[in-house]
Amino acid sequence: MAAEHERVWSVVDLLKTTSDFFARKQVDEPRLSAELLLAHLFRENRLWLYLNHERQVTRVELASFRELCRQRLEGRPVQYITGEQFFYGRAFAVDECVLIPRPETELLVEHVSGMLAALKEQHQDEAIRVLDVGTGSGCIAVTLAALLPYIHVAAIDCSSAALEVARGNAERHGVQGRVDFIEADLFDPELGSRFRHSFDLIVSNPPYIPEPEWEGLQKEIRCFEPKEALVTSGGTATYLAICKSAPCMLKSRGAISMEIHADAAPVVSGIMESEGFRGISVFKDYSGHDRVVSGTLES
Repeated sequence: MAAEHERVWSVVDLLKTTSDFFARKQVDEPRLSAELLLAHLFRENRLWLYLNHERQVTRVELASFRELCRQRLEGRPVQYITGEQFFYGRAFAVDECVLIPRPETELLVEHVSGMLAALKEQHQDEAIRVLDVGTGSGCIAVTLAALLPYIHVAAIDCSSAALEVARGNAERHGVQGRVDFIEADLFDPELGSRFRHSFDLIVSNPPYIPEPEWEGLQKEIRCFEPKEALVTSGGTATYLAICKSAPCMLKSRGAISMEIHADAAPVVSGIMESEGFRGISVFKDYSGHDRVVSGTLES
């Protein structure tokens, strides 16, 4: 691309050339990366690119696009370059302070939504309260609040910077009045005393990658995403901390639902059972991997 200074580019030609260039440089999802970066440049969506495929790219726009591509070649995730990631059909602001929401976590939201809807059927007139542990960008808390207008969510994170991002996402989607963001550490043994109300359900996508796996992760993750949002001792320390605190935070027969490492279902289920949870169920993602584990606290 650098040798083509005088060329007049159309959107479609620039997309093809950039996609091919990214592919040669072994950039993940080269076509999608090119589309998202170019759409971001124009402040439009990807469909717009194809509806305006003959639109000429100005020299100023081309220079800006090259800078975006340079960042992508360095391994910076597209989502951090554009500042946005879609989750469950909604756009969420993201930066390097928060984990990029993954499609797999949508299964957790889908499952918990069903649990909360069933709970509402049983307790029509009662307030339904949810605790989101390790909220990050707020994607789980905000999505649940947007989907279910009868719930109130408390969302905790140990990072004040992450909470600022999450608050912005709650405002963006109009649920700031039903989501409380609280700076708190899930490893705090006094965590249960931080809340005025007990919760019907605890939901969490906690750090669950074992420390030895960190160096084997792709560069995009290791060099740009917050390690503390991904890695935990042995891969299970966060589950143990959450399950130990849960009895102090849940109502009688309260439930818990958490995203898990694909290999961790037996261990996490064992932790839950040892802390008094029953009816433990494991749910697979669309790739056939164990992804969500849920259970109810024994009365």
